[in-house]
Amino acid sequence: MHLSKKSEYALRATINLGIAAEVGRGTVSGAELAEANRLPLKFVERILQELREAGVVETHRGKFGGYALAKPADEIGIGQIVRLMDGRLAPICCASENAYQPCTCPDEDHCGLRMIMIDVRNAIANILDRYTVAQVVEVTLRKMRRDGIVPPFATAESFAATGTPPKRKADPADGFLAGLSALATLTQDPNELDDH
Repeated sequence: MHLSKKSEYALRATINLGIAAEVGRGTVSGAELAEANRLPLKFVERILQELREAGVVETHRGKFGGYALAKPADEIGIGQIVRLMDGRLAPICCASENAYQPCTCPDEDHCGLRMIMIDVRNAIANILDRYTVAQVVEVTLRKMRRDGIVPPFATAESFAATGTPPKRKADPADGFLAGLSALATLTQDPNELDDH
């Protein structure tokens, strides 16, 4: 699977709208979303229009108008956004569940390449469909607090930011799943820990 720029920008915009909601911003302008991600405004506006048509985001008019999530962030799946933008998760079209197209293989039913690509699609779908925008927002904000980073659309006063962020490399321990696991440990019932 190759995540297109369109999907990447749609995910970033959706996650940032979730962050904005969590820090008390009701709406965010398209220009602010583009600036926060250093993306071209025209492209971001086209993506936001598609997300609006799909019922993921909504627009509000007026002086403080802009974009907001159209439904709770915990009802928006990451896989849903990728499929909306890219159409399929499978690396090849004959392995797609939702956007199947026949390939040129003479015996598709016994094609080893197709079989392994179906497994790849299943693995990708299992991860992307398991998590919601709300979960990504929660882990993102927790890591920003830990590192003393003020999130997009928040002011230092509205967000408890402390310290100077350390310079970091792409450490596997900083991945989303690691962050989610740490979050689950923090929220686990202390009585549950005693039983094990």
